[in-house]
Amino acid sequence: MSLESLYPFLHAGRADLDELLADVTRSTREKVEEIGRLRAEVAATEAAELARCAEAMADRFGRGGRLFTFGNGGSSTDAAGLAILFTDPGEGARPLPATALAEDVATLTALANDVGFEVVFARPLAAAGRPVDIALGLSTSGGSANVLRGFDAARRRGMLTVGLAGYTGGPMAEVAARGEIDHLFVMPSSSVHRIQEAQTTTYHVLWELVQRALR
Repeated sequence: MSLESLYPFLHAGRADLDELLADVTRSTREKVEEIGRLRAEVAATEAAELARCAEAMADRFGRGGRLFTFGNGGSSTDAAGLAILFTDPGEGARPLPATALAEDVATLTALANDVGFEVVFARPLAAAGRPVDIALGLSTSGGSANVLRGFDAARRRGMLTVGLAGYTGGPMAEVAARGEIDHLFVMPSSSVHRIQEAQTTTYHVLWELVQRALR
């Protein structure tokens, strides 16, 4: 594969470059409009449930509860960011105990190697989770087997369970319909990028509502 085929803009003439920049501008505008519509849709349909979830989370934190977050890939990164948001929120906000399960690399790799990757979240939650704690799992598809196993372990421990999913919710929506996930927020999009952007907005709103409830 030639360098020109990888980076055509480096070899483009002025007319081609203007067309490329116009395409990039148009694509950027469309993406901004798309995530704006998705965020507005989630806000319109989930506002009341977000408030109920935040109240339930605040109640757990008020009784000494801790937040455990988990997910795979980009969702794992979001889970880590969410845990940091709660533990180190900055001046004027109340720090709250939170742990991203995938950050414990020793435990995660030991379980993945010795038992199986499907239990890397379930085993820590079963070992450390208490009825006063919160389990928050993220999955763009809603079908991550280890996230679903994590929710099952958390429910068995009596923990408050909160899920963030995309598309139509996948298996996570089926589990929630059976009452096995307490609060589920679905980002109705087929774009992984837009789903993760909307999930980030959603958990920031949850954090703000929890802070307000605790005040």
